Amino acid sequence: MPPAQLVDRFLRHLAVELGRSPHTVAAYGRDLAAYLAFLDAAGIGELAAVARADVDAYARSLRERERPFAPSSVARMLSAVRGLHRFALDEGAATIDPSSEVRPPRAAQRLPKAITIAEVEALLQAAGGDEPQRLRDRALLELLYGTGARVSEATGLDVDDASAALETGLVRLTGKGRKQRIVPLGGYARAALEAYLVRGRPALAEAAGRGGASMRANGAHARGTAALFLGARGARLSRQHVWLIIRGTAERAGVAGEHLSPHTLRHSFATHLLQGGADVRVVQELLGHASVATTQIYTKVTADALRDAYVLAHPRAR
Repeated sequence: MPPAQLVDRFLRHLAVELGRSPHTVAAYGRDLAAYLAFLDAAGIGELAAVARADVDAYARSLRERERPFAPSSVARMLSAVRGLHRFALDEGAATIDPSSEVRPPRAAQRLPKAITIAEVEALLQAAGGDEPQRLRDRALLELLYGTGARVSEATGLDVDDASAALETGLVRLTGKGRKQRIVPLGGYARAALEAYLVRGRPALAEAAGRGGASMRANGAHARGTAALFLGARGARLSRQHVWLIIRGTAERAGVAGEHLSPHTLRHSFATHLLQGGADVRVVQELLGHASVATTQIYTKVTADALRDAYVLAHPRAR
């Protein structure tokens, strides 16, 4: 089977059988296109003909190019290669997996960046207002910080999800691999969400409805979508739009915004919970991490903060 055809089957396997997100599937597609180009340049026309040395050579090419990829990028690209070769073996398109012993480089551990509680409060205050878009922005940011939701989980919510959350005080989030988890919805987030549903979203939907036939032809008519968070044209908010909302709000709040992103609020959610005494296992469940090891990186953040405070405050610390 031609390698390109096998890659197409593998990508469909990721999307349909494993439930990977379109973003993940697209990233795998780009990485594997680079791998196939490498094999083609080496004169290898079938995956069954790939040897361990070929995969090693590909890994070296990623690290030794004029502008080498970062270790994290190399690890991601080799993960795609290993997934493809395992799939080829399972499908009978190859008799060995030449990538099984190839180990990606260890990426340097980067501590998540969080902002302070005071900065979060300033950010949320700056998102306030009675205009429909401000009501939406406040509800969105309260939800991101109050639940630790990923940006895709927040933008994927529908009106019915919000109505259920207001009734029960619990919001159901659909995360990576379509795994669902239930997270408590705090009082501030509930109030902001209710204000948006009553006064914000109807106005955004109505404004989109007055946009005319061209908008309806483009699928932007808000009355036809169940999406909770709407843009000015009535379509579901995109991840990029949320990023712009946070950056704009940070500028109004006077909060340093060079590192701010939707994920910053998720990091802040976890860090502030641990600083407040929450158990790491509880934070793991709230974040939807498959392994507690992923969550434990936040314990180093809080430990570093304690160490800094000790050094600054204790007379015998130095």
